[in-house]
Amino acid sequence: MFEVFGRWAALAERVDRATPQGRDRSVDALRAFAILGVVLGHWLVTALTVRDGALSGTSPLAHMPWLAPVSWVFQTLAVFFLVGGHVAAQGYASARARGVSYGAWVGQRLGRLFRPVAAVLALWAVVAGGLLLGGAELDTVRTLLKLVWSPLWFLLVFAALTAATPLVARLSPVWPLAVVAGVDVWRFGFDGPQWTGWVNVAAGWLVPYTLGAAWARGAFARRRPALFLLVGGAAATAALVLWGGYPASMVGVPGAAISNLNPPTLAAVAFGLAQCGLALLVREPLARAMRRPRTWAKVALLNVSAMTVFLWHQTSMMAVTALGLLVSTDLPGLHTVPASAGWIAARLLWIPVFAAALAVCWAAFRVHEQPRSRPAGAAPDAVRNPGGRRPAAGPVISRA
Repeated sequence: MFEVFGRWAALAERVDRATPQGRDRSVDALRAFAILGVVLGHWLVTALTVRDGALSGTSPLAHMPWLAPVSWVFQTLAVFFLVGGHVAAQGYASARARGVSYGAWVGQRLGRLFRPVAAVLALWAVVAGGLLLGGAELDTVRTLLKLVWSPLWFLLVFAALTAATPLVARLSPVWPLAVVAGVDVWRFGFDGPQWTGWVNVAAGWLVPYTLGAAWARGAFARRRPALFLLVGGAAATAALVLWGGYPASMVGVPGAAISNLNPPTLAAVAFGLAQCGLALLVREPLARAMRRPRTWAKVALLNVSAMTVFLWHQTSMMAVTALGLLVSTDLPGLHTVPASAGWIAARLLWIPVFAAALAVCWAAFRVHEQPRSRPAGAAPDAVRNPGGRRPAAGPVISRA
């Protein structure tokens, strides 16, 4: 035991020494928290139940609406887009200063995003084909594939905004916010066609992305603008939920008439503004915490493999669920209907099992997150792969 702690302490010190002095570690910390929020949120609000011999998806939020505040904690995508806009704006400015072309810059960034996706799609193409050939119900295969593919929409939107960074980096967030408000008024106030809501997929996430770009320009050097975002966003969200008819849950709920997330609504964007304000306000405490080598090492290592964690966390949960079927079709918190506090307690006990399965996926597939060549200005290999083996870089640890 003491040997393990000694090795971890040595590794943490090595990561700390290898980190460039000027690195803003709070940015990496915010992104790590955003990733963990998405992962834990999916594990807590996604359930697979056996019905008529097939697996079907449901959510405890559909059976226990009073759990809606859970979504306020774990729906952290706005923070991810805030950090993404900040890093992309800084990276593009740095690339221009070094004479790197737009094509080379965007190709490098998008490559880091999509290389790991190919492994997920390839594996699940084989799994889906094997399940169908083995006689699995079509509904079961459809449910599983939906859980795998549904998080990928985020990557498409993030990639589009990244590619558009030179155009949107100096855009005021007021404009996409106005688009979101206009679309919602048209949809819900004047019974406009519901397909117009998909405009908000781009406009809604452009709001925190442009806030991140403004952050890169120094717009939040003082605390007052961030405090305004927090207070104003929280007040607007409360008003929209209490009097505007928007649902309290900030994630989609099966069977609900309106989803705040699919596509994003004005309530979700207002909530994202509050999240961004809070994230910007806690930068200094986070930066101080990240000066501790052991704390920083955990954040740095998660950032190195963030795409692997994001892409494989649903597969990990489904693998545990499928293996559980070999024991029983009625394991509490795993196959049972999420309709009681007992289910919540049982699900919390399954979280470490999901994490262990994710660790297996991480070990098997993190290699796909490695760049083909080290980009100029990227973090040293000792930070990207502190174990001293072949570098295992990800799309998030680098600031390029």
